[in-house]
Amino acid sequence: MSNPVIASPVAASFKGIALFTPGGDCVYCLDEQKRLHWHLDLCAALQTHLGLAEPPYFLLPCFTATVDRWVNPSTQALVTAAEAYPRALRFQALLNALFGLGNLQWQPNYSSAEECSVALIESYRPAFPQLWECHDLIIRVEQGAEVSEQPLPISTLDAPGAMPQSHRFKLFVSGVDTAATERMLRFLHTTLESTLASAYTLQVIDVITHPAEAEAANISATPTLIQVSPEPVRRVVGNVLSQEQMAQLLA
Repeated sequence: MSNPVIASPVAASFKGIALFTPGGDCVYCLDEQKRLHWHLDLCAALQTHLGLAEPPYFLLPCFTATVDRWVNPSTQALVTAAEAYPRALRFQALLNALFGLGNLQWQPNYSSAEECSVALIESYRPAFPQLWECHDLIIRVEQGAEVSEQPLPISTLDAPGAMPQSHRFKLFVSGVDTAATERMLRFLHTTLESTLASAYTLQVIDVITHPAEAEAANISATPTLIQVSPEPVRRVVGNVLSQEQMAQLLA
């Protein structure tokens, strides 16, 4: 990347998350308050800055790197834990500059091998060609994209005069369980795209941030997916086991 990277002062305790694209662009956050749903915000930032039709959730977790730094209360020693998935591991020098970590050696994370397969990632290239281009993009996301309050346009109707969207969903998640949220979003993207012939929208709602809305919808567990329209209203509680099961529930 040609952009100069200047490390800003870093607090003693913080959490940092970076999300890369296949082309090498980067969005990241440095969070002293240690919020728990930044992965979704970073996807929303990529959608905005690259003009994508939808947030690229399929990049999670394969193109991410995370660092957590804290002070050990017993010894007052500074502890740093940093790991990156193989697709992001090659950017260690940039990551160290962004998060002010000197020459820290990042640990590789080889989990989620199936989700990070080359064939699976490449299958998204026709729909997201911008992600495979390098725009020399390094963006720090200063605050959340508030994905929980606005519907995410997962699919749109392009033809002039087309019928309005007929499917609307709400997904209630817990910001504490980021991994479960990411898995559910990837699953929904794959399932709904292959199941529904018409366009749809998906609104993601964090029950911790919006407890009143969760109470109004009678949410007792997360994740919970509600098909708001068309009627009748249906809901799926917990992680669905297969695309076939989801298709039957929403048929």
